[in-house]
Amino acid sequence: MARPFRQQIDEGILDRAAALFARRGFAKTSIQDVADAVGLSKAGLLHHFPTKDALRDGVVAQVDTVARRVLDSVRHLPVGAERDRLAVDVVLDAALAHPGLVALLLAPATRAEDEDLAEDASPEAAVLEAFGVDPATTAPERAVRVIGALGALAVLTLAAPPEDQTTAWRAHVAATCFDALGHRGPVALPRSDQ
Repeated sequence: MARPFRQQIDEGILDRAAALFARRGFAKTSIQDVADAVGLSKAGLLHHFPTKDALRDGVVAQVDTVARRVLDSVRHLPVGAERDRLAVDVVLDAALAHPGLVALLLAPATRAEDEDLAEDASPEAAVLEAFGVDPATTAPERAVRVIGALGALAVLTLAAPPEDQTTAWRAHVAATCFDALGHRGPVALPRSDQ
């Protein structure tokens, strides 16, 4: 039982570190900043990640792991609406569970400074593959729809938690992304009493 608990703590630390790296940049984020954000002493944080570089490497590895989980969960389906629906659900759940990683991946679009961490933590290929997109061969309309849906998903998942709207927004975010992908039709939304 100790291993899952340790893994949850490490994932929480990595997610908070990713959010700080996104906001401040890797170079301007100290070990003490991360320790403060997760409620540990500096020594306690160093017990989990012995150096700042180990923390950075952990963030990059977590991004890759989450991206691979997304791809692995949909690769058994043929490209189409069913796969898109599952991919949206899986990516949405991953984004809600790891908002720091989402912020890190958006950082190149929102920060003027050059920062190489987000480039090292690039799950784009796996996530695009989850939607059946190969940038070299996919029709431009499909590529734009997928990238637009993913952009909306990222922004909306980051906007929801600060407003304590994660549960209330989830179905609406999924429906918005599915619609952006070009799939029309009714989307089942949860009842207001759920």
